[in-house]
Amino acid sequence: MIRKIIKIILVLVCFILQGTFFKALSLGGVTPNLLLMITSFSGFVGGKKEGMFTGFFAGLFTDILYGNGIIGFYILLYVWTGYVNGMFNRLFYPEDVKLPLILTTVSNALNGFLTYVFLFLLRSRLDIGYYTLRVILPETVYTLIITIILFKPLLFIEEALQENTDRKGMNV
Repeated sequence: MIRKIIKIILVLVCFILQGTFFKALSLGGVTPNLLLMITSFSGFVGGKKEGMFTGFFAGLFTDILYGNGIIGFYILLYVWTGYVNGMFNRLFYPEDVKLPLILTTVSNALNGFLTYVFLFLLRSRLDIGYYTLRVILPETVYTLIITIILFKPLLFIEEALQENTDRKGMNV
């Protein structure tokens, strides 16, 4: 239970940082997608269920902030991201940073593309080249840089949560 509460708090902190601090540090109007980063991280570290749990709350907060009154689109996108990243849980080793960087990058690019398809293309905005060069690629690169910076602190939190969970399991 404490693990889920801390995950929700992490999502809330990422949501606040993404909407305030990183909005002030935007590059060309693009900010890193911290909510997608934390969803990907939870998936490949904690597995499918934990990735989906984190993705649900990350998507809910994103829908509230960016959903234009539509609740559910980002929830679906982030739950899917958490699930897919959770499939790589068995390949994840804390010493190896390549897998998390690759998964976060691919997740961000795919989410950007799917957002374009469902929110812009279906409304006859056909300039995918512009959207890719001005939004998807810069956001993906910016998120990748922030992932490199935040990987170790997030891993430390995850290991502390796992240690707490293991300790509680031994006392039962």
